[in-house]
Amino acid sequence: MDLNGFAAGVGDTAQGPVSIAGSSSRGGSVPGVRTVTAPAGIEWIQADEMIVSCGAGTLVAELDAALAEIGQSIALAPTGTVGGALSVGQSGIRRLGYGPLRDVLLQAHYISAAGDVVKAGGPTVKNVSGFDLCRLLVGSRGTLGFLGDVILRTRPLPAVSQWFSTTADPFATFAALYRPVSVLWDGETTWALLEGHANDVREQAAGAGLVETGGPPALPSTARWSLPPAQLHMLSTDTGFVAEIGVGVVHHSILQPARTLDPAVLALHQRLKEQFDPTARLNPGVDLFDI
Repeated sequence: MDLNGFAAGVGDTAQGPVSIAGSSSRGGSVPGVRTVTAPAGIEWIQADEMIVSCGAGTLVAELDAALAEIGQSIALAPTGTVGGALSVGQSGIRRLGYGPLRDVLLQAHYISAAGDVVKAGGPTVKNVSGFDLCRLLVGSRGTLGFLGDVILRTRPLPAVSQWFSTTADPFATFAALYRPVSVLWDGETTWALLEGHANDVREQAAGAGLVETGGPPALPSTARWSLPPAQLHMLSTDTGFVAEIGVGVVHHSILQPARTLDPAVLALHQRLKEQFDPTARLNPGVDLFDI
């Protein structure tokens, strides 16, 4: 399906509400609601500019494989579709080194609630023209518009990418490392992912007292907490968690205690929803704060 066909399917108001589904790795479509699927396929790769254009329905694994052939990669979680990863907006465990997921998206054509094709952003890293709707779409879970095709920022593949571990204090380890890609802690063991030239990685690991390990720990999947990075030390008496040091995300085996959301934030989200989707057609019932 091309972008115009996708837009026609979304904009068919006579059929009422509509939801979008990719590979269903992140929850899938809304039950009982008509479902559409975004265009898929890689349109082009500009290796020298380090950008790629693809349909939002493209599998991340397919995109990873194509980019690996030219020595590049994409900072998206390796499961599901590109649009699903951007829509959910949850950065992977490499966020510390790679930055937030919203920085990956440079340009998008998305479909509005009225079925219009809308362009957001531009195909340059330093694009500053107009409103930055791309950042608004990332993490909106399809409640403001459905991603059709996107231009993404790529990264060079590192010469060496190696996980290490230690039983030393995670915060001291974090402070001793220069730009680690990831630092994880489960209350007993600290894992660190270092990337770069082999000699630099080896010397940095030795200086921090790290030993090579096969990879990161398994992440608890029950809940994903969000805490200020400075408060992660409060988890030292907990069990069943893996915390991302320097980021504040905690993968936990129990639900996070209920938080009181700022009424002003809730009101802002409601106003945005009313402006982008006044009849609440897009992914009805999806709660941005229920993640």
